[in-house]
Amino acid sequence: MDNDQFYFRQLLSGRDLGEDNQLAHQMVNFMYLIGDRATGEVVVVDPAYDPQGLVDLVEADGMKLTGVLATHYHPDHVGGDMMGYSISGVADLLEITSIPIHVQTEEADLVQKVTGVSENDLITHSSGDKVTVGSIEIELIHTPGHTPGSQCFFVDNRLIAGDTLFLDGCGRTDLPGGNPREMYESLTQRLAKIPDTATLFPGHLYSPKPCQSMGDTRANNYIYAPQSPEQWMAMFGS
Repeated sequence: MDNDQFYFRQLLSGRDLGEDNQLAHQMVNFMYLIGDRATGEVVVVDPAYDPQGLVDLVEADGMKLTGVLATHYHPDHVGGDMMGYSISGVADLLEITSIPIHVQTEEADLVQKVTGVSENDLITHSSGDKVTVGSIEIELIHTPGHTPGSQCFFVDNRLIAGDTLFLDGCGRTDLPGGNPREMYESLTQRLAKIPDTATLFPGHLYSPKPCQSMGDTRANNYIYAPQSPEQWMAMFGS
């Protein structure tokens, strides 16, 4: 891929967007922009907290927002009510610009319930589907465990993992819809195709570094210590 053509930005809530939002600072969510400079098209991963600021930032870069990729339905990623706060997200973004929201089929009803968007606003996918922005292909990988329809995105040897995988640890499996055995399968089987040379970009800044190689993650992240499903469940299944 031509590096001059590929457009990619990692944005931190409370710093790059939502600077005046207390919860944005607290939750340290990452949002991602993926685009094609040749066509000016860009999609956003997990827009929350500041949709107008997001649109302004994209336009300042000379790009146009054409879609949303949602890793999962939790309000700190797509908007909705959380911890007594009402978080702006995809519903507010759609009031600014009419664009589709790409979700795994298993997550569609949950995204609608939490955000209030309609079924017509969503495009549902299965694992392995590809979303194209300009000439850039983004592979969607279904990774249940944190939620039933969690998904990761693989593009330009970068894995955007949402709350499936962090540099240290992984997403919680004790919340509604969480499943520790599915999480083990996602981390060890569904993401096995991702090479060690790929760069992991997580859904939150939970580590000193904002990203690192998958090789370093597999070598140093404690979630990869168990050598079998039984060991995993003994450590993380309760």
